[in-house]
Amino acid sequence: MIEIKHLSKTFQMKDGAVEALQDINLTIPDGMIYGIIGMSGAGKSTLVRCINLLERPTSGSVVIDGTAMETLSPADLRARRREITMIFQQFNLLMQRSCLKNVCFPMELAGVKKADAEKRARELMQTVGLPDKAEAYPAQLSGGQRQRVAIARALATNPKVLLCDEATSALDPDTTRSILSLIREINQKLGITVVVITHQMSVVEAICDRVAILDGGRVVEEGAVQEIFARPKTAAARRLVAPGGGKASRELASFAPDDHVIRLTFNGSSTSKPLVASLAAETGILVSVLSADTRDLNDQCFGSMMLRLPRDVAEARRAVDYIKVQPGVTVEEVTGL
Repeated sequence: MIEIKHLSKTFQMKDGAVEALQDINLTIPDGMIYGIIGMSGAGKSTLVRCINLLERPTSGSVVIDGTAMETLSPADLRARRREITMIFQQFNLLMQRSCLKNVCFPMELAGVKKADAEKRARELMQTVGLPDKAEAYPAQLSGGQRQRVAIARALATNPKVLLCDEATSALDPDTTRSILSLIREINQKLGITVVVITHQMSVVEAICDRVAILDGGRVVEEGAVQEIFARPKTAAARRLVAPGGGKASRELASFAPDDHVIRLTFNGSSTSKPLVASLAAETGILVSVLSADTRDLNDQCFGSMMLRLPRDVAEARRAVDYIKVQPGVTVEEVTGL
């Protein structure tokens, strides 16, 4: 278990002190995929570097499996870091070494015999789906392949924790999905705790169990991913969950006086019954989708949608009545009714 207790980090700059993190308190259970998300400058990367003490907190504590990391001697800290490995946005591979030798590198530092290290490295290249790239060099690989090699290297010392600092930010969407799928597979097969640092809510929804939202160096919201998507409580969470949410409001002035407009909020409704299509099929009422920012998460729908209803008031009311009885959907009458 990772426990972050009252952690703060202040950087001393030429023009004064900068508080990068302020009183962070988080608990990450063993075996979980835990997301830490925020906009640029929120303090995400500083926080993840404090977890393995690449950055030493100004105050507070990082406790992993009952041991306060900041109390360890330099030698003990180095040994403990073998259990807390990290992958990065830019892969950080050694370009002059083959992929196999990159994976061997942390084992060399740990004093593992060469033959044993190479055997383990080949097994890990198989695990990440690149057994045929063992003798290739990083420059010969795609970005996704490089990240797979980096993941293999991170697994070389049999870690208990894998820290992912914007690990998919440099990758295209298809490659991102494949890397996230690999991370989820590793988590499930090996039971490794994964901490995912990202600015992309799509990454969180794809693999994370819980998420903490950072804003201005503070945790402003924390909870199960589905709960955050369904009911974001803070402005920072709403910006991440529905980044286009304000656009529809700015367009309200363009509606005609007799327009009937409603806003729907999906709080985990089933995706097996498409709402607009079901409304048309079951009532014969046709509506226009003015804006939508929804996403599927574990076969449930989260987000919001704005609909223009028929001009006929009776039909518009029937449509509202139909939608209001659907599970997981909240209806807000915006204008005209």
